[in-house]
This record gives sequence, C-alpha cells and structure tokens, in this order.
Amino acid sequence: MLAALLFATDDADDSPATLAATLAATLPFGPGTLIEFQARLVIGAGASQLIVVVGRMTPELLGAINRIMRRGASVDVVRSAAEACEKLHPLARVLVMADGLVSTEGVVAAMAAEGGDALLVTTDANALAGLERVGADAIWAGIARLSVRRVAEVADLPIDYDFASTLLRVAAQGGAARVELPGGSARSGHGVEHSAARLRQRSEALLAGHVSSRPAWFDRYVVAPLARRLLPKIVDRGISADALGLAGGGTALLGLGLIAYGGPGWGPAAGLAMVVIAAFLLALAMALAWMREDRMRGRLFAGVIAASSGLAVITLGARESLGEGTGTAALLAITGAGLGLLAERAGGIHRKRWWASAPAYPLVLLPFGVSGQVLPGLAIVAGYAAMTLASAIEQLRKNA
Repeated sequence: MLAALLFATDDADDSPATLAATLAATLPFGPGTLIEFQARLVIGAGASQLIVVVGRMTPELLGAINRIMRRGASVDVVRSAAEACEKLHPLARVLVMADGLVSTEGVVAAMAAEGGDALLVTTDANALAGLERVGADAIWAGIARLSVRRVAEVADLPIDYDFASTLLRVAAQGGAARVELPGGSARSGHGVEHSAARLRQRSEALLAGHVSSRPAWFDRYVVAPLARRLLPKIVDRGISADALGLAGGGTALLGLGLIAYGGPGWGPAAGLAMVVIAAFLLALAMALAWMREDRMRGRLFAGVIAASSGLAVITLGARESLGEGTGTAALLAITGAGLGLLAERAGGIHRKRWWASAPAYPLVLLPFGVSGQVLPGLAIVAGYAAMTLASAIEQLRKNA
C-alpha cells in the first residue's frame, strides 16, 4: 500500500496583498493550487491515502482539500507525527513530498516504486535552494520513500520538533538509500518554491517540459520551441484549453476547405499550412488539458489532430485524382493514411524519434503542395507511413 505525506505548513514568500500569510501549498499553480498538483502526482503514482500535515487550516487550504477529495482520494488532515501514525497502515510505504515541491510524473513514479527507505538527492544547490543537506555532497531534492516506522520514530520525539525536518534527519541517520535526481529535471520544472512569482515560472517550465518530452519529432522540434515562448503568455492571459481547442478545430476545418475548394496551386498549400497550424494549437490545448488533469479533453484534442491530418492527406489525394483523371493520387493518399493509422495504434512500445506522427504528414506534404508536386509528396508520405509501421511491427516482435 502506498500513502503520501504532503506538508502544508510554510507561508508563501510573496503572496498577494489581499491574502496575507498565504500558505505556499495554496499558491496558484496551473488551474488550481500547488497542493492539488502534488496530490495529482502522488495519486497518479498509486497512492491510495493522502495525509496532509498542517500548522493551521486556511479557507484556501480547506477548499483545495475538498477538491482533492472530490476526485475520490482519501485525505486525512493531521498536525503532528503522532496523528499521522494513527492514520497510516503499519505496512504502508510513505511517499513524502516537501512543502512547496513541484515535480514531474516520471520522478514521482520512480520514487513511488517498491523498495526500502530512499531519499531523492541532488548536488545542484541552485536548483533546490533552501532544502537541507543530507550529506557533504548531497541535498535533499524534496521527495522521500519511507516506512511508517520512520514516522513513528519522529512521533516518539518531543512534539515541538519540526515534523518535516526531523523526519528527514531520522531517515538519513537510519541509512536511507540516496537516489540521484535525474539530470535535466530542474529544467523541466522540478524544484521547491515558496514564491508565487517563481512558482509561476515553474509552472511554465513544467508545461514546456511536458511538450518537449513527447517522443514524436513534430512535438519536440516544431511544437516545443514555439510552446516555450507562447505558453507563458497563454497562461498569463487565462486562455483555456477549450478556447485553444476550438481555435485549432476551426483552423483545421478552414484548412480542409481550402484543400478541397481553394484555387489551383495556392489552395492545397494554404490548406496544408492551416492544418499544421491547427495541430500546433491543439497540441498546446493538450498541454493545458494535461495540467488540468483533463484526460477526456486531451484525448479529444489528440483525436482532432489525427482526424484532420488524415483527412488533409485524403482530401488532397482526391483533389489531385479528380484533376488528373486517374486514381493514383487517391490510392496513395488512402494507403498513407491507413498505414499511418495502424502505426499510431501500435501501443506498449518505445516510439522512436524518427517515426511519423499524425501532424507530420501534412507538414511533409507542405513543400510539395507549395511547389505543385502533389503526387511525389503523396508517394513519400505513403512510404514514410510504411517505414514507421514496419519499424513498429519489428519492435512488437522483439517485445513479444
């Protein structure tokens, strides 16, 4: 059984003037608060019980806890190590999150795995300023995996001892293993912040890191560089995932219309460009939906990207076939779209960077549409989809 110990005791450094002495845990982070984001991470890692350690209960913290509970999580609020021991199952593994911690799903999932006591550590003092050292060359990186016995040891100590700091010391002195924070995690948003301004920067870094971590080259080399510039402005202006999704969907429809009915030469080229832009907008919408833990909208936006990309290829092939009076272009388009769909459905394997993804097809076709060489472009798209599918099949055979 995995339980999570979340601390909400420290005050924010620069909370808004209207909310004096705001807790760092209730500072805005994405669409909610920081502690809600932490809860999402630990629940995603398998935690079935959340213990929130508080010094005082504020209206903002109470609201955040209620929203966490509405997701179906079991949440207990405690003020001391003794109360935490009473709530925890004796055999539970306890995932401890530092007050003000921002992290990524991968880092939290790795620490939540089966194993003995362990402390996540780093040597990068700049990335995690303010956290305690657990060795001459090691700084605690904000996450620990401990047994309930360690919490019980803290409960036996005088009650005026700081719960979080003492728990860390007990774990370090008890020989807890040290796990190095993966390189680049700080750049992807991992860190501890008690400042509203810096926390917003962490939120932006986390969003950009999420987009960059996608395996497809379209996401990494086309979406990610632009997303790093645009996502902070989008978040600042309060633009929602739905608004971006509607903009992307409308742009995709306009692009398909231009491919089908636009003038000779410029119509297909402009339409393909619009479909690529739509895929970019929908990718940003997916990132915002991920931050809000809205999987349904994320799947919807991904489906719109796949459908509009496939329809763009097929529509272009049909237009070319009607113009030439042959079925070659339509056949190549349908073949490419079909093979691409099969490749997209190959799950449970490590996707290679060079593999095609849905929005890659209209992007590959774009220069051929601009130059008026649609038929060679469709042939290349079909070949690219076939190579991707063949590589995916080989991966599945190796894994079988």
